[in-house]
Amino acid sequence: MQGFHTFCIGIIAAVGLVWTSLAAHAAVDPAWVADERTAVVQGQRLEHDLEWRDAIELYEQALEQWPENEHLTYGLRRAQFQFTIQRRYEDRTFHEDLLTLPRAEAFSLFEQVLENIRSYYVEDITTTSVVAHGTESLWLALDNPTFIETHLAGVPADRIAAYRQNLRENYWNNEVASRAGARRLVEELCASAQSQLGLQDTAVVMEFVFGACNCLDDYSAVLTPGKREDLYNNIAGEFVGIGIVMEADPGHGMLLVNILPESPAGEQGLRPGEWIQTIDGVDCSEMSTDEGAGLLTGPDGSMVVLGVMSPADSRVRRVVCNRRRVEVKSVSVAEIIDSERGIGYIQMTGFSQSTTREMQEALQQLQQQGMRSLIWDLRGNPGGLLSAAVETLDLFVDEGVLVSTKGRLWDQNLTYSAHRLGTLDVPLVLLIDENSASASEIVAGAVRDHHRGTIVGRHSYGKWSVQTIYDTADDTGIRLTTARFYSPAGHTYTGVGIEPEVVVELTEEEAAAFRPMGEVDVAGDRDIQAALEVIGSTPQFTQR
Repeated sequence: MQGFHTFCIGIIAAVGLVWTSLAAHAAVDPAWVADERTAVVQGQRLEHDLEWRDAIELYEQALEQWPENEHLTYGLRRAQFQFTIQRRYEDRTFHEDLLTLPRAEAFSLFEQVLENIRSYYVEDITTTSVVAHGTESLWLALDNPTFIETHLAGVPADRIAAYRQNLRENYWNNEVASRAGARRLVEELCASAQSQLGLQDTAVVMEFVFGACNCLDDYSAVLTPGKREDLYNNIAGEFVGIGIVMEADPGHGMLLVNILPESPAGEQGLRPGEWIQTIDGVDCSEMSTDEGAGLLTGPDGSMVVLGVMSPADSRVRRVVCNRRRVEVKSVSVAEIIDSERGIGYIQMTGFSQSTTREMQEALQQLQQQGMRSLIWDLRGNPGGLLSAAVETLDLFVDEGVLVSTKGRLWDQNLTYSAHRLGTLDVPLVLLIDENSASASEIVAGAVRDHHRGTIVGRHSYGKWSVQTIYDTADDTGIRLTTARFYSPAGHTYTGVGIEPEVVVELTEEEAAAFRPMGEVDVAGDRDIQAALEVIGSTPQFTQR
């Protein structure tokens, strides 16, 4: 099986979408979390209304104040798992490629997932734990309206409730010693679900396939064929689509978070902050992000008609885009922003297979234009390939360790070091924020430990783990955390992030403002202004 190291938090999908972290969703009313009891009640109400994302946001905020509350902890877990079930059932490839699998192939996929977890995950996971979380996923799915509508339409609610109670009473955390034992238990549940509910075997097995990773960390998951393709497109740095970054905004449609440079959407004048309200005449104002993505997906050369509304104008205008292959450039801006002082600026949106080449070309261009110092912007950069991060960082650090990884298996214990040849000796300011993650944090950790530059902005996301993608049958894949990574000085910042030397506090309005890819507003960007002050006041910059 083929594996790729990646540090992606957001994934650029085939239609040009970034699946933003849940933390990026609209904030929950603080009044809802005024006390523990109110938080629990409000969270349960949101779950009852199927508002999974709002429930997750509320539980996360409440747990910051009351981290020991078991009701909030399990409420968060429950809402997260229901959200993943809902998204999976909105995935076209899950329906077409996985729910249609014959029984034998579905079981084969489950056994492959189980074997990969047991063999490669960074921590030792028991078969009992994997199976228990699959049982829980089935129990939750039997309370999910979309699952019920898909598989159990017309089945009396009391029969479904009785089956769920049987799962709780007789199968919860059953001891399972082997892969054969796991298969026997799932086969037993398939037989009972078929006889009592008329539920097809493959639907049951899929809950054990996808629920298996619920006992792992947040970055490990089974990937549907569509999500697997999206991830590989992200690694390759290109996809077929219209080049938008969006997320569902219920009541308004698909909110355009960003527009990729040199994309069909950009050429047709779409701007961040606008909403797509219809896609080929279909109202998407109440759709999920995945449902909207499904409508936007299409072959190279095909046309899609959008109904787009701007915040400044309530009219819905008609926009026609032709889908085509779009390159996701890692370096979206490279320019001199202060010619008198020779200050260069590079905006980097991810770490893909083309990143090192793009960075080398950008640096060469800026040097030819008289660059004497550099602002390297990694704000909002969710990461990408470990190799790309190391190779790009090697352009700035001349010797010593850049990053190391430590895992359960010997081949995950690696050290990556700098090579003096080709190092660029130019003073550096690094911009990061709360959405700078993984590969971006590798860069920030090395810059700090090697005293290579000054870090400006806000503390980073705090994702310090390595994921490997293992291909499985039927074009699916499993993304597993296989190692943790450490800065040159041996530090890891999981769940904490790196704190900049120069912290720039933003107002709520500034934090919520869109920063279009491929554009830079020097005068209006307080982080860049802070970086310019560092350059003007620090000897290592002014002496050159």
